[in-house]
Amino acid sequence: MLKKSMFLNPNVDLEGQEKGRQEAPQVPDELCRSCPSCKKLCFLSDLQAGCFVCPDCGHHFRLSARERIALIADTDSFTEINQDLTSTASSTFPGYAKKLEGAMKNSGENEGVVTGFCQVGGHDCALFVMDSLFFMGSMGTAVGEKITLLFEAALAKKLPVLGYTVSGGARIQEGILSLMQMAKTSAAVQRHSQAGLLYLTVLTDPTTGGVTASFAMEGDIILAEPGALIGFAGPRVIEQTIRQKLPEGFQRSEFLIQKGFVDSIVDRRQQKQTISLLLGLHEGGAA
Repeated sequence: MLKKSMFLNPNVDLEGQEKGRQEAPQVPDELCRSCPSCKKLCFLSDLQAGCFVCPDCGHHFRLSARERIALIADTDSFTEINQDLTSTASSTFPGYAKKLEGAMKNSGENEGVVTGFCQVGGHDCALFVMDSLFFMGSMGTAVGEKITLLFEAALAKKLPVLGYTVSGGARIQEGILSLMQMAKTSAAVQRHSQAGLLYLTVLTDPTTGGVTASFAMEGDIILAEPGALIGFAGPRVIEQTIRQKLPEGFQRSEFLIQKGFVDSIVDRRQQKQTISLLLGLHEGGAA
């Protein structure tokens, strides 16, 4: 009986090379990133030049806190405060100490938020930037403390506060203490607001859980990046609870602006200009 394999062209090795086969060019991983949206390969140099926005589909890549600060703050104007403040491993949650150590190593930060003072377009402000690389920006006791201390310092200096949020919510490993940060930060925001000072928030992907239910949505002006997931519970949790299919784009920034939860959606490449304008208007300067 004849075998099908008899009619196939054999592979011919010639000096170690398969006939007709060519190796595809390899690009080092450190020189490029794959877009999570359109899956196209983007050179890192192109992304850096375009504020880490995909040149093909406009997807906004997630950024570390330091990358975000470099984009928004005027050159050499950022001064960090409370850098050494961090959560302790006193929690009884299994393996928390090891996870904290891993988060610090992965992000290069001591905690999930970086706070300080800077200038944006020449305008002084207090700044906090949450870092998705540290426990997905989850809000623990140290995150709540750092944000509260920043608002108190801004109140003393009579400065506006600019905040970039990215978070998976309260840090479950710290239990009820993490949930207490919602009230703590909200009280700090209120004291700052009662003094007539501006609080401007920029919601990035994702901003969820206890952060959304507290300081993220308490800004006088709330901006959002395109396509950012913003909500309390995630879409899958909601669908499983109400047993209904959610609308297309539910909880994305484009959906929220239709419902009045967001004041404006601002492309990252225009954010510094927009924020500088808003800070200038708050100061009473010329638009």
